[in-house]
Amino acid sequence: MAPTRDAIRNTVENYVRAVAKGTTDDVLALYAPGATVEDPVGTPTRTTEAEIREFYSMIEPLDQVGEVLTLKIAENNAAFLFRLVTHLGEQDMVMEVVDVMTFDDDATITSMRAYWSQDDMQTVPAT
Repeated sequence: MAPTRDAIRNTVENYVRAVAKGTTDDVLALYAPGATVEDPVGTPTRTTEAEIREFYSMIEPLDQVGEVLTLKIAENNAAFLFRLVTHLGEQDMVMEVVDVMTFDDDATITSMRAYWSQDDMQTVPAT
């Protein structure tokens, strides 16, 4: 049985919150065993828990705020645009990313592909 739209929405919102403010374990708890991460698209796909853990552990110490801007759900898939603001002292780095995810019946993430490039990062005065 496919996950409900509400369950997928909840996972997506928890994901953005965990990426911004949570721990690596918080993020990994949203992934199903055997999940894959391609972030950004075009880079090698991370296929093991150790690779995915290493990837998210790089952003865990950052002071960030995240917000889902647009979310589209179809069956057990979601595409969403979110904004991540990283506080870097006198400046903030603002980045908007489109993630495409698939989910299992429990609404845990089975694959994630992130669409962004260096051109999507903007540095602005800290607010």
